[in-house]
Amino acid sequence: MSTPRRTALLLIAHGSRRAEANAELHHIADAMRERGRYPIVQVSYLELAEPGIEAGGVLCVEAGATDVILLPYFLSPGKHVAHDLTDARDRLSARFPDVRFVLAEPLGRHPLILDVLEQRAREAE
Repeated sequence: MSTPRRTALLLIAHGSRRAEANAELHHIADAMRERGRYPIVQVSYLELAEPGIEAGGVLCVEAGATDVILLPYFLSPGKHVAHDLTDARDRLSARFPDVRFVLAEPLGRHPLILDVLEQRAREAE
């Protein structure tokens, strides 16, 4: 009998020295947990805040994740997404070969971004 799959979201933001900025990712994580699709939702940061990406991945595995989706809270696929997050994913995969680590696309060109931008513009009018 196979082990049931348990997927975690590892939300990744750049990180800031300002606690208020880092609190935004915690708000997003709480909202994702409330939706109930993913049993594990963990925040992590590229730099300047804790936990780092690899430490966040370890927390997902310790919580029982069999699959971890690294979910960048970044707008574009710049250097951090293309290199830093890919490298972190590869290190986690090597450390936990029985866990599947997948790097999702950044927010970027998703069509709903246009809706959000338009709403922000209307709010500023």
